[in-house]
Amino acid sequence: MTLPVLELHGLTKRFNRFTAVDHLDLAINKGEIFGFLGPNGAGKTTTIKMIAGLLQPTSGSLSICGHSMSTSAKICREITGYIPDRPFLYEKLTGSEYLSFVGSLYINEKTKTNYRERSKNYLRLFDLHDWQDNLIESYSHGMRQKLIMTSIFMLDQPLIVVDEPMVGLDPKSARIVKELFKQKARNGKTIFLSTHSMEIAEELCSRMSIIANGSIIATGSVEALKNQSDQGEVNLEDIFLQLTGAFELQTIIAALRNDSALRQ
Repeated sequence: MTLPVLELHGLTKRFNRFTAVDHLDLAINKGEIFGFLGPNGAGKTTTIKMIAGLLQPTSGSLSICGHSMSTSAKICREITGYIPDRPFLYEKLTGSEYLSFVGSLYINEKTKTNYRERSKNYLRLFDLHDWQDNLIESYSHGMRQKLIMTSIFMLDQPLIVVDEPMVGLDPKSARIVKELFKQKARNGKTIFLSTHSMEIAEELCSRMSIIANGSIIATGSVEALKNQSDQGEVNLEDIFLQLTGAFELQTIIAALRNDSALRQ
């Protein structure tokens, strides 16, 4: 039996008396693009930071490719690529120097040539090749996002964890990133994707979970979630609003349309 690439059992994170993530159970397999959806403050980023090894769970367990984060954290971090929504980069390095720095942390002598060739390919793909010798402080937000993606894609790790991947990207780059995710999945990599875009989730994800108030309230394919809905013919956005208790949005929209919402 093949082990899940990412497995969560009762994963919980508390900050003093506040429970940000409450007993999550998930098993995500090789080659999946798995969506992780939820409103602001639902616990998505806290979950992602635990998977990336940046936060320790209060309780529960987390394993990556069969390695427990509690006992083999170094291995888990080495086999996980993390693309945050607001990447931290060393601004006094050039793009090329930053990629070399990241490579020195992960790449051994046997794989150094492959990493360098892959990084060049992604720089060209993202139109960063002519900027690679410029300081990162001169990069736009979108360019920084593409550089951090290059640094992760070149490592070719089995699990890639992504928080809002399209923030700051132009339409061309966003399209390229979506195709890269599909290619990675076809090649057996697993993508754990958090996004607020229902269109991206519906296009890319084979399965997804919806989280609200720290707990998973639904998991399945888009079709399975639609079949669970009691709203008839609906799209993913309708399902999300229904499950997260946000259908008062319809009342707000109606009020805005007759200009009454801002008079109260």
